[in-house]
Amino acid sequence: MNWQFNQEILPNGLKALTVPMPTESVTVLLMVRVGSRDETKNLNGISHFFEHMVFKGTQKWPSPMELNRVIDSVGGVFNAFTSQEHTGFWVKIAKKHLKLGLEFVGELVFHSLLPSKELEKERGVILEEIKMNEDNPMRHVYDQFVSQVYSATSLGRPIIGRPENIKTVQKPDFIKHLQTWYQPQNMVLAVSGGLDSTINEQIRQVFGGVKGSAKMVHKRINLNPQTRIQLVKKEIQQLHFCLGLTTFERINPDRYVLTLLNLIFGGNTSSRLWNEIREKRGLVYYIRSSTDSYFDTGYLVVQAGCDLKRGQEAIKVTLQELNKLTGKITDQELAEAKEYIKGHLALSLEDSQEVADLFGEDLLIEGKIRTIKEIITGVEAVTVNQIQVLAKKLLANRNLNLTVLGPVDKRGQFAKLLV
Repeated sequence: MNWQFNQEILPNGLKALTVPMPTESVTVLLMVRVGSRDETKNLNGISHFFEHMVFKGTQKWPSPMELNRVIDSVGGVFNAFTSQEHTGFWVKIAKKHLKLGLEFVGELVFHSLLPSKELEKERGVILEEIKMNEDNPMRHVYDQFVSQVYSATSLGRPIIGRPENIKTVQKPDFIKHLQTWYQPQNMVLAVSGGLDSTINEQIRQVFGGVKGSAKMVHKRINLNPQTRIQLVKKEIQQLHFCLGLTTFERINPDRYVLTLLNLIFGGNTSSRLWNEIREKRGLVYYIRSSTDSYFDTGYLVVQAGCDLKRGQEAIKVTLQELNKLTGKITDQELAEAKEYIKGHLALSLEDSQEVADLFGEDLLIEGKIRTIKEIITGVEAVTVNQIQVLAKKLLANRNLNLTVLGPVDKRGQFAKLLV
């Protein structure tokens, strides 16, 4: 597909991105550059809490039921999300209802009532969500790993917040959060799908009158990478672990090198980790590696769950496979990893929601959009030697972090593995 982007900055500073696609649906996604890393310690979790509260009524649709009915009545879907660096509100709807989708998202973000009577109910909902996450060992060990890697920084705080913070948030806190961060110049509106020539005018009508004034500051973290081991004691039948290390910021010349390194290592069911640890040894049911990046840092992590008696073996073999990345990598492995990325990208580009998220996030965090051609060219340019060099560089720092969740309490048995 020959992708045609249209970018416009409204007078109030809102960045509007439109991506026409030959689809019957459209996605409207409004992203705000604020997340858990921008919060104070005492108000940790307010970004996520606010995301919940906007669905409790707006000026045009004052109750949750009225809001839900707006989109349900035309067969659309809607939701919101919060990450460390941004919050997003989206609706996917038939293209003939595009104007309604724009108005719906605009109402959520700029005209929410934040009703006090709903606050206590939603507080309880989020406290239950925290318990649910903690009861899910795969989710809990990952959250604990991120908190460990970025301990003593705002990135180490949970997106959902801590119970003691959630219990104290009040309506004035939401209003201050809104006034501080929900400024047009701190947002990107991405609209993709079956658009017509009136889209830009419709965007101006809905969002052009929003006022903005505050100046936002996104602070970089000061990180001191080091080897750490964290044991999270939980009486369950499996041992779950995350093993990883810090990498680099989102905009880095080696971003595609790391993507391919991760794929070869443990990014899919043809990877080295999957083949060696699950298929050959039968040590785990699931194992995978992944990467994440922020505007100033990033990490590579392996996650797995195994029998309680085989945890040390699984971690040991994982470390062996990690170290092997500095050695032989075949041309076939690299070629297949490149084709995987291109194929996966092609599949995602069929969905208007995926398209809005991909290009909108680039514009929000990086300040510019990577074209599909740029992404593919970057992937194709990576060599075996570049992957080996990056692996050596990452491992030379020896900043391995290990989080183990299960009925464990002896640190020494795991510490010796990381020496």
